[in-house]
Amino acid sequence: MPNNPIPASANNPADAFTRLLTVLDTLRTQCPWDKKQTMETLRHLTIEETYELSDAILEGDLDEIKKELGDVMMHLVFYSRIASETNDFNITDVLNGVCDKLVNRHPHIYGDVEVQNEEDVKRNWEQIKLKEGNKSVLAGVPSSLPALVKAARIQEKARGVGFDWEDKNQVWEKVEEELQEFKTEFNVTDNTAIDIEKAESEFGDVLFSLINYARFININPENALEKTNKKFIKRFQYLETKAKENGKALADMTLAEMDVYWNEAKKL
Repeated sequence: MPNNPIPASANNPADAFTRLLTVLDTLRTQCPWDKKQTMETLRHLTIEETYELSDAILEGDLDEIKKELGDVMMHLVFYSRIASETNDFNITDVLNGVCDKLVNRHPHIYGDVEVQNEEDVKRNWEQIKLKEGNKSVLAGVPSSLPALVKAARIQEKARGVGFDWEDKNQVWEKVEEELQEFKTEFNVTDNTAIDIEKAESEFGDVLFSLINYARFININPENALEKTNKKFIKRFQYLETKAKENGKALADMTLAEMDVYWNEAKKL
């Protein structure tokens, strides 16, 4: 395999993007691994890279965000390179396509439509998508999205065409209603057999209503839950570390003993 000259670092976005295209073209034609890749084999790797970017964002690690953005960008160019080999589309088509879409869906910037606020922009966006051929407002919500993210997106899409509660007090009343129904029917303090399928359905209603309320007070439920996950992991790992330092195994400790370390972790 011939040694190829390393493309020089660029000083502007256009040259930097051209450098990436050049590197990908070279790898695609000369690297055994890159030559074998298809859109299907890249798919799970792209998902992984996206989650890594998400983690970096939640951690507020700007260096890691920059790195992960590069990885995601590389994947997008890779897909376009693969498609160009069968003359289906290329990176120019991809970039022109997204630019055309953005221009078309922002008539308040590139046309004579007037908007008053962000909600007007969202409403116009959904209406334009329907004119473009979408059969449903909800058609743009990917079926493979995680359920929590999907619920939030469904609610946002519905709001975009005016199908929504009028104020957050109404939404909280719905939360309380769903919680009370669930507690009344599936109270774990008695010994009544629980219909798991029905309980699951009702619990889904509770979650959906909570996600709705989160949206009304500008909380991203996915971010909120993931931050809580990370917080729990850090506290639990602190508990594990302190127990080990004191020669104890968690399985042999009482809950009261573990709570001592847990409360220390909360203070930290």
